[in-house]
Amino acid sequence: MKSTTIRRWLFIHTWTSLICTLFLLLLALTGLPLIFHHELEHLLGEAPELRAMPVDTPHLSLQELVQAAELHRPGEVVQYFGYDEDERNGVIAITAATAGTEPNSSHTFMLDARSGEAVEMPAANGGLLMVILRLHVDMFAGLPGKLLLAFMGLLFVVAIISGVVLYAPFMRRLKFAEVRRHKSSRTRWLDLHNLIGILTLTWALVVGVTGVISACADLLIEAWRNESLAAMVEPYRDAPPLTERAPVNEVLNIAAKAAPGMQPDFIAFPGTRFSSEHHYSVFMKGSTHLTAHLWTPVLIDAKTLEVTAIGQRPWYMDALSMSQPLHFGDYGGRPMQILWAILDVLTIIVLGSGLYLWWVRQRAPAKRNERTEVAV
Repeated sequence: MKSTTIRRWLFIHTWTSLICTLFLLLLALTGLPLIFHHELEHLLGEAPELRAMPVDTPHLSLQELVQAAELHRPGEVVQYFGYDEDERNGVIAITAATAGTEPNSSHTFMLDARSGEAVEMPAANGGLLMVILRLHVDMFAGLPGKLLLAFMGLLFVVAIISGVVLYAPFMRRLKFAEVRRHKSSRTRWLDLHNLIGILTLTWALVVGVTGVISACADLLIEAWRNESLAAMVEPYRDAPPLTERAPVNEVLNIAAKAAPGMQPDFIAFPGTRFSSEHHYSVFMKGSTHLTAHLWTPVLIDAKTLEVTAIGQRPWYMDALSMSQPLHFGDYGGRPMQILWAILDVLTIIVLGSGLYLWWVRQRAPAKRNERTEVAV
């Protein structure tokens, strides 16, 4: 590779890395505890715990749970009901002042499906883990914060690619994985920076790309609303406002018949961003590790309880659904969590060593000038 080409790639690598490094350090540091968020919720006492009851205690109807949620949060309406695989007797309820209230202003809690008792979820409403999550997702800046982090993620991907381009000619002069211990501290750190960077290459690309996709979630959901959802509810465009809803009791059974072999992930009530003013939307998921993160929406008329549409997933919503659990290592259980954590720590070392190498390089001319002045 010609020296001018190397200099260009070095310039690209240096400045893309420098611009995004502080943001990536924030993401890496906050991402580490989020890998173990389930375990930390229990450790910090932020996980909901239901009272012990006889195993055969029957569940309340969905409509009774809706009423229980509204009693727990007077003046609010139910936006979503969600289902946690780890707690079959619990229903996650999200309520807000209006159905269309944005997510950060909603309130999340768990309802005991057997009694309707509400159990608070601090981790979902401002607990320590929620603070860490908000820092990781949008830095408490909403959509602008998400888009800024998406841009930093793109710079990170460019920095990785340019680093690989520079690594190939560099390694021709050294044995594979060699660290020149007899050289200066800067040289040793350069070798470690390159070695760890190339070892974590695939993981860093996966996390970088999935992070960019996740950061664009609001835009992707809005595109889905304007395209797929709008097409599904087109017959209702001129329908009068819904004044009376049918009880929600049967929507899960109706959705199960419409999407056989799948199970419910969450219910979006009328007026929310995952539904329309005239529908209950039941988002069904598959039963395998892969399909468990892919949604198929079943739209049910909120007045007649007739299935009006079964949505086809656009590719970008599949990409979003798959990227979020992959980003945090949720696919492979504890072994994958541990692997993700190790790679996260190694990435922090790469980022820190990169800053150190740049600082030492910037200091070198200054030191040479000082020596020149003393000599004169």
